Amino acid sequence: MARSTARPVVKLRSTAGTGVTYVTRKNRLSDPDRMTLRKYDPVTREHVLFREER
Repeated sequence: MARSTARPVVKLRSTAGTGVTYVTRKNRLSDPDRMTLRKYDPVTREHVLFREER
């Protein structure tokens, strides 16, 4: 079964500047803006803001 274009794979990059990334999916129809999540950055050893990059 083909993947939906409404839920693309997005890469979340740390705003701490460490280069750590997470990969997830998002619903483009209900949330067209860039996604931001607070997740754990193992380099800084704390939770920081991760922002979607395009």
